[in-house]
Amino acid sequence: VMGFEAGATNYNPGTSGQTNSFWLPEVFSKKVQVAFRKSAVAEAICNTDYMGEIAQFGDTVNIIKEPTITVTDYTRATTSLASTVLTDQELVLQVDQAKYFQFKVDDLEKRFSHVNWQQVASDNAAYQLKDAFDVNVITAAVAGIGSNAYGTVAAPIDTGHATGEVDPLDVLARLARLLDDANVPEENRWVVAKPEFYEELAKTSSKLLSVDYNQGNGGLRNGLVASGELRGFKMYKSSNVPTPSGSGNPTHQILAGHMSAVSCAQSLSTVESIRDNDSFKDIVRGLLVWGRKVLRPEALALAIIKID
Repeated sequence: VMGFEAGATNYNPGTSGQTNSFWLPEVFSKKVQVAFRKSAVAEAICNTDYMGEIAQFGDTVNIIKEPTITVTDYTRATTSLASTVLTDQELVLQVDQAKYFQFKVDDLEKRFSHVNWQQVASDNAAYQLKDAFDVNVITAAVAGIGSNAYGTVAAPIDTGHATGEVDPLDVLARLARLLDDANVPEENRWVVAKPEFYEELAKTSSKLLSVDYNQGNGGLRNGLVASGELRGFKMYKSSNVPTPSGSGNPTHQILAGHMSAVSCAQSLSTVESIRDNDSFKDIVRGLLVWGRKVLRPEALALAIIKID
């Protein structure tokens, strides 16, 4: 697209009838500067075992917990055996979370603009929905942790490499031990932390990290930091890990767990376009509905650390 620069001098001011402004070629790029996207990790750390059992907002899935059977000593001639009464304790996964977006595209924008605004805005809206889902799930996971905690808000673990500070690798080792104490399987374990923690981890002198993250190619797929595991964890990086309530910088939370700990279920994800009755515009809107539930609090662990 080219145009005139208003108020400038003409090419030849002496030319009779030349009233246009100084002509300048102004080029408007057809490419839109796309905002940076945070990596979403919720879908990588949650299971979707109950996805097929929900249909709409408000649906619930009642999940029966496995009963715990009591084992008793047996001796010869025992005639009265004690029986364990089976329990039917339930966990309820409810689809009770919903987010939407809506915007309007004017007919003039569609017809004369050099940018496909509907596509650009829809792409951004889809990312915003996914990011809101990610924040919601990670926050619910942190809130649902049982007693597996290393450090507190009042006394965070001073993490770093100076004298008296705890090495980041040792923080991961403690999280692994907390899960071990709860008999959590070693396979399918993960850890999610903010970039500040991985910066400290990259500074460690351990030869376990002699191979650079992402095989040195800089690729970051769904927040996955490295293709291998460290201390038995798949490592994910996310800025959506919440800051501990009542604390300020530089306190952080490191969330670790097993794939069976949190279940997610998306019930509806739709985008539609309708005509606006009050203007010459198209209305584009989208809706995302989901549920999330911490099914196994013992399969989650949390480290509250301080990086200074």
